[in-house]
Amino acid sequence: MTYSQFIHQLITGIQGTSALEYIGTFTGIASVWFSRKENILVYPVGLISTIIYIYISFKGSLLGEASVNIYYTIMSVYGWMLWTKKDAINNTTILHISSSNKKEWIQQILFFVICYIILFGCLTWLKKSFAPDAIPWADAFASAAAYTGMWLMAKKKLENWWWWILTNTASIPLYFIKGYAFTSIQFLVFLVMAIAGLIEWRRRIMNIEC
Repeated sequence: MTYSQFIHQLITGIQGTSALEYIGTFTGIASVWFSRKENILVYPVGLISTIIYIYISFKGSLLGEASVNIYYTIMSVYGWMLWTKKDAINNTTILHISSSNKKEWIQQILFFVICYIILFGCLTWLKKSFAPDAIPWADAFASAAAYTGMWLMAKKKLENWWWWILTNTASIPLYFIKGYAFTSIQFLVFLVMAIAGLIEWRRRIMNIEC
């Protein structure tokens, strides 16, 4: 693809962006911003985006991404409960930002690998039978990384940002190829915000330790 073709596809994609996609994009960006600030609004705002993107992903034959957004919706409710849980005696929040130890890192990687294998197998089968436009390896990679990131975010683990960085990096070209140019730009914004989130959460951990 030449530069002019890229620009043409980008402009065409933005012009064809629906109001629903705009809402999903802006609420998604807002939820990441709230997550970076460790603000509980990450979950109610994020739920609006995930529900919209369940529809968009199915429509675009991004079945792995659709499963991710269904998972996001479930985990948002779970994370909302964890983030708001308080100590009965001191009435203070129980869950705090922390780093993963070696055992937890191994668990994360195994979780990612298992998710990838399952998603890749399912998407390959679906591509043959129902969704010829699916891109199994890329969709499975982005989805498995997102599954891992969302799980760790609910537990307020610093490493969730590393998985979001992987997810966003893979999702930028994935959505662009599918014609969702505005959503592709959204993931570029997410990538920048994930890097900023990683830096900010790391700073917060250092302040706690000091």
